[in-house]
Amino acid sequence: MSMDELRRRLGQVSDLNAAAGLMSWDQETQMPPQAARVRGLQIATLEGLAHELFTSPHTADLLGAVGLPGDATDAAIVRVTRRDFDRATRLPTAFVEEAARARNEAHHAWMDARDHNSFATFAPHLERMMDLARRRADLLGYEDHPYDALLDEYEPGMQAAQVREVFTDLRDRTLPLLRRVTAAGDATDYGVLTRPFPAQAQKTFAWRIAGEAFGLRPEFARQDESAHPFQTNFSRDDVRITTRVEGYWPACLFGTWHETGHAMYERGVAPRWERTPLAAGASLGVHESQSRMFENLLARSRPFWRRYLPALAEVAPEVTAGLDAETLYRAVNRVQPSLIRVEADEVTYNFHVMLRFELELALLEGGLRVADLPEAWNAKMREYLGLTPPDDAQGVLQDIHWSAGLIGYFPTYTLGNLLSVQLLEAARRDPEVASGVERAEYGPLLAWLVEHVHQYGRSLTPAELTERATGRPLSADPYVAYLHGKYEDIYGLKAEGQE
Repeated sequence: MSMDELRRRLGQVSDLNAAAGLMSWDQETQMPPQAARVRGLQIATLEGLAHELFTSPHTADLLGAVGLPGDATDAAIVRVTRRDFDRATRLPTAFVEEAARARNEAHHAWMDARDHNSFATFAPHLERMMDLARRRADLLGYEDHPYDALLDEYEPGMQAAQVREVFTDLRDRTLPLLRRVTAAGDATDYGVLTRPFPAQAQKTFAWRIAGEAFGLRPEFARQDESAHPFQTNFSRDDVRITTRVEGYWPACLFGTWHETGHAMYERGVAPRWERTPLAAGASLGVHESQSRMFENLLARSRPFWRRYLPALAEVAPEVTAGLDAETLYRAVNRVQPSLIRVEADEVTYNFHVMLRFELELALLEGGLRVADLPEAWNAKMREYLGLTPPDDAQGVLQDIHWSAGLIGYFPTYTLGNLLSVQLLEAARRDPEVASGVERAEYGPLLAWLVEHVHQYGRSLTPAELTERATGRPLSADPYVAYLHGKYEDIYGLKAEGQE
């Protein structure tokens, strides 16, 4: 038995997962509503077959036979595959299929509940998803907390205790900034963000800039609409993103560019990992560092709007009438506590994540009942952001994640925020990258990211990747300094310690 045989087996597993992923993408973007029941069965079958094939004794034999390959690429494939195999063999196929069916049912229940503002209709499905999460944690195993087993699937090596520590530090250093900014009052006219902007024009402009600025090309990518924007891919040459359109037009534009960051990460993974478990991002936190970099550090920057305001004026003159780049820059960086996470500004965004993390822990531990979740959600919103959602659709029902069983996912958003600044700081040490960013010409930056982040896929752990790319472990310091510098400038505040 040889690496060729192992690669063939991994390729078959990859193909089955890609087929299931394509059916899921279709479910979100194209599928007629009545197809939902059978589609859930179809996806469960494919995921079950992939799981059986991957966890079969023959896969174990192949892994044992190849030993420790001398080739670096083969060695990385074997190392990561063994880790995945060890985890996957702890999950019975029946459990995998049950979870897939439950996710499908919960997803459609969530959509209906959100549309009708009825948490009660979703609650039984969330109970089931939490039960599955507890069972999954028990099957996978953990030492300190069941959340650790779930978080490790999205952010390998990270534990709940570490997240608590990072979040406490971040909260202590950014909540005072939020209070200072909101006390300073408005910095510009925000009415421009709801000026009439036809739906098709929004999508056209967002897609055009995704290609011109960030390299997302129709030869390997496409965009559709869905209830909740997402990115998926079935190879590095078949990348899909979705967006949504509404009266608040930044949601479509920045949502598209956020997903573009995810897409370009998948595009940059080296071909040598194709159809293996390594053909993906190192973690969801590293993935989120790319999407938040594109969405916020680049697309909400002064250079970006100096360069692309004329392009916006071409497709939406009614939006840009009387505007200059500085005014638009200040508008799209408005700090305003709001109800919806995906529309939150950079200063308030992480409080949305902290809220969800804390509620997930309480649900998983049993200290919070699902029936009491809306009340607990609203209390956290008041504590952090001083807001009370007027209904559950704008509160506890706003995210797709819990209906998809993604318990342990939310912390990766904030971890990605921290890493985004740390990576860009490291990249700008290259003069060509730095000058390109100042001109909103991102080719040199993208090349740097491919070389130092994207190409490795899952062959490096998040910690290894961060150290190698930036020269130090993940730290909140660059991110906190970035927030203070940017928003003290926009809102005319003195730097802390100078008041």
